[in-house]
Amino acid sequence: MNRNIRAISVTAAALALALALSGCASWFAKDAGPTESTPTGEQVTNDLDPYYSQVLQWADCGDGLQCTDATAPLDYSDPAAGDVSLALVRHVATGDRIGSLLVNPGGPGGSGYDFIKDSLDYATDATLQASFDVVGFDPRGVGRSSAVSCYDSADMDEYLYGLTTAERGTDAWIAELAASSKAFAAACADQTGPLLGTVDTKSAARDLDLLRAVLGDTHLNYLGYSYGTFLGATYAELFPEKVGRLVLDGAVDPSTSNFEVTKTQAVGFENALRAYLTDCLAGQDCPFRGTVDSAMATIGALLDSVDASPITAADGRQLGGNALLTAIIYPLYQATAWPQLSVMFDAVLHGSADAAFQFADAYNGRDDNGDYIDNSTEAFMAVNCMDYAYNADPTAMRAQAAELEAAAPVIGKFMSFGDIGCADWPHKFTGERAEIHAAGAAPILVVGTTNDPATPYVWAQQLAEQLDSGSLVTYTGEGHTAYNKSNSCVNDAVDSYLVDGIVPASDPQC
Repeated sequence: MNRNIRAISVTAAALALALALSGCASWFAKDAGPTESTPTGEQVTNDLDPYYSQVLQWADCGDGLQCTDATAPLDYSDPAAGDVSLALVRHVATGDRIGSLLVNPGGPGGSGYDFIKDSLDYATDATLQASFDVVGFDPRGVGRSSAVSCYDSADMDEYLYGLTTAERGTDAWIAELAASSKAFAAACADQTGPLLGTVDTKSAARDLDLLRAVLGDTHLNYLGYSYGTFLGATYAELFPEKVGRLVLDGAVDPSTSNFEVTKTQAVGFENALRAYLTDCLAGQDCPFRGTVDSAMATIGALLDSVDASPITAADGRQLGGNALLTAIIYPLYQATAWPQLSVMFDAVLHGSADAAFQFADAYNGRDDNGDYIDNSTEAFMAVNCMDYAYNADPTAMRAQAAELEAAAPVIGKFMSFGDIGCADWPHKFTGERAEIHAAGAAPILVVGTTNDPATPYVWAQQLAEQLDSGSLVTYTGEGHTAYNKSNSCVNDAVDSYLVDGIVPASDPQC
């Protein structure tokens, strides 16, 4: 059984998967644009003025892109306490420039810098690239910005893939997981220092406002995917008068508790798995036979089997139930990856763990040399542990585990007991998860996919309803997020809104 029970939550895995399968190249800007930013000059408190008035110096960083770093206060309630660095990359508008469009790929822990630098055409289409300086940024705690740091690669392998000795769900099993999580939290605190206590989403939203101002935009234009929708909605709640045009694709319901997030996602991924099997069984080279129900039962038995008797991979690592679940979920983010999922299932059913580890490693940011190419796991945990409340009481967790298994009979139990991971986190959630209304904000576009497994459609419906100025665009289909990866109906609605400010009169039902 795998030791780590990192939640399969709102991640940027879809981005990494799409790049691995297709590859994306950047477009070149028609000119370099100004090398210095022109801050808005707006009035802020004296202690924040040095940050809001800073001038960014852009430098060429290849592929027609420019990069720079901005400085933000470590703690907005005490700006004298120190600084954090925020890494940015931009593609200068190729046509008539409207302003900046800040883009976040999700996570928490996804690198917006890498998203734009490595996959500009996946993040945005040519219409947006012509009209905006497309700006990717790493939020505080992530990647090239001041980053959360916890473990070296060997310790991260043990944290993510190490096996427990006790039976799943027993007191001894819980104790093993608690000890592993406590050690990880202590390492994060030791290696990261005071930054660890300031990586919550509200602080990141304050950074968004700072970036808007130093880039010279009086209002924020923003494209947020997945977790990036929560970041964008949080910004709208804090700064409704500064909202320009916000697109929130693959929405998160900000009022949802940690357990409800897990439960809704468990159902979402189980539904996506059934959709995959429906397609697989109707085609060629499917590793399953019979009905969807019988194939689901086979997958459930396979998860139980490797949980009890892990399969050893060529590199010596052992594939347990949690790692196999990660390998299954990763290609469910996009239907284009279903053929590769079939290949992986076929290999595991024949006793080979290598293909499963390739998927799990891709999800976790581990390369072929065993090194972790980013800090997405550390950042994911650090942000989520501060953004949600957790209850690691064994009685409560067992009751929730039973509810999860009832809601998602095949994968639910492997997503249980997630509260253990944050139980000993040194910085706790303060406040409450509540609806976001963003009263007074300009119209905000919310995009939802009907069978999105990671951010289920109901969340898009709920967020659009909560926002006083929310407008919903529905894509009927599979996969995580819809803009620039579904159909022209979605793209046209988003482009018309961002470029021309046209809000759909009603849901176009794409």
